[in-house]
Amino acid sequence: MHCAVLGDPIAHSLSPVLHRAGYAAAGLDDVTYDAVRVPDDGLAGFVAGLDETWRGLSLTMPHKRRALELGGTVTDRARLAGAANTLVLERGIVVLADNTDLPGAAAAVRERYDGPVRAATILGGGATAASTALAMCDLGARRIRLLARSVDRAAEAAAAVAAHPSAPTVEVDTLAAGAVEGDVVVATIPADAQDDALVARCADVPVVFEVIYDPWPTPIAAAAGDRVLVSGLDLLVHQAVLQFQLFTGVPAPLAAMRAAGEAELTARHSSP
Repeated sequence: MHCAVLGDPIAHSLSPVLHRAGYAAAGLDDVTYDAVRVPDDGLAGFVAGLDETWRGLSLTMPHKRRALELGGTVTDRARLAGAANTLVLERGIVVLADNTDLPGAAAAVRERYDGPVRAATILGGGATAASTALAMCDLGARRIRLLARSVDRAAEAAAAVAAHPSAPTVEVDTLAAGAVEGDVVVATIPADAQDDALVARCADVPVVFEVIYDPWPTPIAAAAGDRVLVSGLDLLVHQAVLQFQLFTGVPAPLAAMRAAGEAELTARHSSP
């Protein structure tokens, strides 16, 4: 049985490390998982060429939105987010498009923080911003602020969040000047976009959720201090656990997958 993560770029992905560790711990010796570089316009062609031995695909940028077009059942959460990060196949045919980023993000926050999530600010306006904002709504947030480099860039994400069944209030402002408010701030922007002024505006939010895991720590993560810090590795592990179960039908060994991810990041950061 074959699985893989697709993206462009993809060499940095930790997903093969996590999934392979999970297969080893679960005794699934007949399952493979690789990283495959697939360019922006190549997803449909790649999937069409798969044979019956393929079972699961994890998707990273730039493929999450286009994955919804590939057939099969689309879950409510993938449709709501306007993006899928998971494709399940039977005999090489896509039968399910899902988004495990939503429940994965919610689980990552709840693992570190059991307090109320009434409002959140999301830094960024892309697919990851939409999925993490929707996850905050699942945790109870009724007010979401999206801060993007331009208001227009966040329009699609804002529409997705506004469609959440809880009907949250959605506010959009610029990354350069928008206020950071609420119980959680989620950073979905590159580390080099996190300047001192932005970091300072995040200082009063009690929970910091940084979706990046490499490089680590980002400026926003480094400034978290004694506040609750949810990492990109937390998110990656929790969404991978859900993918693992969809692909294999067996419970995922979360601890083994997390340990493998931590070891790999330590090795990367210590290498010259």
